[in-house]
Amino acid sequence: MAALPLSKPSPISTLLELTKLRISGASTFTAAAGYVAFLRGANAGLITTLIGILLLAMGSSALNEVQEWRHDARMPRTAGRPIPHGDISPGRAALVAGVLAVSGFLTLLLAHNLASALLGALALAWYNGFYTPLKRISAFAVVPGSLIGALPPAIGWTAAGGSVADPSILALAFVFFIWQVPHFWLLVGLHAEGYEGAGFPTLVTVFGRPRLSRLTFTWICGTAAACALLPIFRVLVSRPAEIMLGLGALWLIAGSLPLLRPGQDAPLYRRVFMNINLFALILTAAAILDPYFAR
Repeated sequence: MAALPLSKPSPISTLLELTKLRISGASTFTAAAGYVAFLRGANAGLITTLIGILLLAMGSSALNEVQEWRHDARMPRTAGRPIPHGDISPGRAALVAGVLAVSGFLTLLLAHNLASALLGALALAWYNGFYTPLKRISAFAVVPGSLIGALPPAIGWTAAGGSVADPSILALAFVFFIWQVPHFWLLVGLHAEGYEGAGFPTLVTVFGRPRLSRLTFTWICGTAAACALLPIFRVLVSRPAEIMLGLGALWLIAGSLPLLRPGQDAPLYRRVFMNINLFALILTAAAILDPYFAR
């Protein structure tokens, strides 16, 4: 019996894959922390803020896939993405990216203010114009590239009416900046061979896996320690939120200790990667819930 031809993905599923909706949505969620932290509550403006940031994030992700589709085609993990798989042409994908990005910028500009819109534009420019080409050149690209993780909370803060120079949002953004580095290095540890096969330099080649694991653990501890800035700069003022974040930080460190042992394998990197993603959720939830805990 002849094999049945594989069905072509629907336009909706292609769009969701092209724009990396899950990742775009996660970064958008962190913006809510900045918005709620400034207002010490939420209002209808939170919805337009999240819509604007989500559209920008989706546009940036789609543009990234346009920029890297030839590299994606060489990695087993990404070969099934829409462009290398032939589900959409690079030209159409670029058009989708442009429409989404412009829509997100205009949403922030018209519904909120120029500061939040410009920060959104900076996030796209930094990710697509700086970080994406740099990671083809340097294994350390994620360190300056991690500014991307710091910007969504700042966009939320400014959309709510705050100043980007306020020490409180700088503290919150700094924690997300530090968090982004071990988050990516765990992904590198998990998929190093694929990255290198596609032409991306990795720290596994520079340091070896055991040393990269120790370096990643150090940055994880730095992420946990940076959380102490949030009560100091009054991002968190309630005891329940502080306890929630403190326990989350201790749990993150404890779960990362196996990185210091010899013989790291893919299941370990995957487990710690899932842990650090969950910690970002705990951090965001603590900032969002703090005003309500404090009442």
